[in-house]
Amino acid sequence: MRLKSALTFTSGPLLGLGYAILWALLWPTTQPDWTLQFGLRFGVLLLSPVSYWGWLIGGELMAAGLIDYLHGYSLGWRIFLYGDLPQPIVVAICMALLRRANLRPSLRDPEEVSRLLLSAGFTVVAATATDAMMMALIHQLPPAGLLHALGDELLGNYVGMLLLVPPLILVWRARPSKQEMSELLMDGLLVMLPALIILLILTEQAAPQREFARILSLAPVMFFAFRHGWRGASLSMLVSSLGMALVDRVFTHSVPGASSHMFLAVAGTGALMLGSATDALRRSSARVAEQNVYLAAVNRRLDHLARQLRDAARGNMQAEENQRRHLAAELHDELGQNLTAIQTHVKLAQSRLQHAGMEDISTSINSILSHMRRALHRLLDDLRPAVLDEFGLMRALDEGPIRDLMATAGMTYHTDLHGDPRMLEEDIRTAIYRLAQESATNAVKHAQASEFRLRLRIGERAGSALALMDIRDNGVGLPERVPRGGRGLQGMRDRVTSLGGLFRLRPDQQGVHLRILLRSTISRRESSDL
Repeated sequence: MRLKSALTFTSGPLLGLGYAILWALLWPTTQPDWTLQFGLRFGVLLLSPVSYWGWLIGGELMAAGLIDYLHGYSLGWRIFLYGDLPQPIVVAICMALLRRANLRPSLRDPEEVSRLLLSAGFTVVAATATDAMMMALIHQLPPAGLLHALGDELLGNYVGMLLLVPPLILVWRARPSKQEMSELLMDGLLVMLPALIILLILTEQAAPQREFARILSLAPVMFFAFRHGWRGASLSMLVSSLGMALVDRVFTHSVPGASSHMFLAVAGTGALMLGSATDALRRSSARVAEQNVYLAAVNRRLDHLARQLRDAARGNMQAEENQRRHLAAELHDELGQNLTAIQTHVKLAQSRLQHAGMEDISTSINSILSHMRRALHRLLDDLRPAVLDEFGLMRALDEGPIRDLMATAGMTYHTDLHGDPRMLEEDIRTAIYRLAQESATNAVKHAQASEFRLRLRIGERAGSALALMDIRDNGVGLPERVPRGGRGLQGMRDRVTSLGGLFRLRPDQQGVHLRILLRSTISRRESSDL
């Protein structure tokens, strides 16, 4: 706490002295409207700590008193008391209230610019009203003259705020980087300097060209606002206005009037709003670009994980098919051969059983063996349909167990098969058969349908082999709540997803309608259709 007090005591006088010198140096440039001095006062009080305000106001009053003494104003202490003292006090009170209302020295976005401009307008009005009362006490001016003087002062003070406060914020709080500064200087040489030369040339002409030059000076300000944001807008506005003031005073020997101040006020306000909006848009675009990069990385990670999951699911499915194939081979070799051996022994013993009067026993044994053989064939077809290995995918779908199942159930089976299955990988061919088999089983068990349609198209597109399945029946359709248990539609969906395909259950007025798309990573096989 002591260190902070010591710093305030040593830094306060230095800051107040520097402010007084700068305030005095601006005095000749702003007569008769005190334009830039008001902007300097507003900006310094906005940016500096409240603990320094006493030194700042004291330095300003000392500089004002010294200027009054050097110019020999006859009213003396009355000029100081009624003319110099009230305005800084009123501005300090307004700034204290505004800072208590969370006014921040920032121009990052249009909302902050609007808040700062409204605060400046409030302070300008309060200071101008105070000057009006003090002027009424010192001078006996007619109402028309008083209003005209106050209007000029109001515009001048607001323009001074526009010209000095943003550069002060830039230097004090938002210094540009070296790259931004070099770009500003380069554009200043390429754009602002030629614009000032054109302004000087046109100002020496007659009245219409002179007014056109004043409007033309707004073009580089808009350019800097678009290209460099509020920093470029504030600096270009300051340089452009100083250039116009220099041309008016040195070359045309005229004093800027209310129209000039009005033009600067409107142009400066618009340029600051445009520059801050440009900065906000660029920051938003940068954030969106960063989020897009992050989302792209996340999507790549998700795609990688999805591929890993699909590969794992595909590996599990291949392992399951291999186990099914192995189990089917074991059952066929072991159990099938044993059933054949039993049936052979029964036939050899049939004559002896007849002589012993036990012919019915041989008949019963043969019936049981035939039932077991049919059950074994169904089990082998479920595990690994032999027709798929023996005749290939197309004949297995058209003539195999699915047609036998439909005939047994009394249903009509329609197939429409086109394409070359050799273009597809083995696990995709197996999946196509399994999907058709599962759909046919569901239709027989649950659909209460009279016909079942299977359409398969195999083709090539963009270097990949595609298989499009269209499966439908004319049954009762799906229930509102699908019962749990069994593979069913979810098992079919999982099988398709593991292969990277698309599974769609299309709404139909009657029955179940499935559309399935599978994609193979090879375009054509040289091997024959297994």
